[in-house]
Amino acid sequence: MYPTTDAALAARPSPERPADDLGDQLAALTRVLLDAATVEQALRQVASAAVVVIPHSELVSITLREQAGRFFTPIETDAVALELDRVQYEAGGGPCVDAARPEGPGYSLVQDLSGGTPWPQFAAVATRHGFGSVLSTALQPAGEPAAVRGALNVYSHREGITEDDRHRALLLATHGSLALARTRTAEVAELQHTHLRRAIESRDVIGQAKGILMARQGLTAEQAFQVLRRTSQDLNVKLADIATTLVDRHTETPRR
Repeated sequence: MYPTTDAALAARPSPERPADDLGDQLAALTRVLLDAATVEQALRQVASAAVVVIPHSELVSITLREQAGRFFTPIETDAVALELDRVQYEAGGGPCVDAARPEGPGYSLVQDLSGGTPWPQFAAVATRHGFGSVLSTALQPAGEPAAVRGALNVYSHREGITEDDRHRALLLATHGSLALARTRTAEVAELQHTHLRRAIESRDVIGQAKGILMARQGLTAEQAFQVLRRTSQDLNVKLADIATTLVDRHTETPRR
């Protein structure tokens, strides 16, 4: 459907590019998922589709919860989504944690993160990054006990994720649930390993980029991160990619 997240972002509807019919988009996603060689490929396609299909989506991630109860994020469209998920895991609560739990509500929707939520720590971090609403929809593979459960998470800078957004997320979550139903324990372990490696790499390059901005412009660590975040939003490019470009150009600059 979309070979990369960047391709999905480029395909988002605009006044110049009307949205494709939802049925056609879901049919295309179904064909891609049937051809996916791994569960990671399938989930990445679901996340990429969510960026296009759900009008209010700015960031998308997928939470997985293994049988032992540990949460992790194998797929995200931007490093900020990974941070927002991680805040919830560490706090033991939040939309994605609640939706991914077996006894959870099926979905968790917060239309105004600044208006008070049961998760003040998560809400504070999300609003600091400029997000106004969040929707997490459960991934519930049939045939218990499943090796893994999860949630499809959508973050929006705007307040008021709509019922239409929720219905579209539910359709996509159904596709994700079918992919998880085929997941074996060994695949879950591989997803965790890949997630950990990518998370470390992302944190390293973002930390380096922040250090460069702090040295060049006399910024604090938080101010440097906000510069990276705003640039990411303005250019519609993943934050980790912005950081990588800055680090690469800094490394290439001749030293006198």
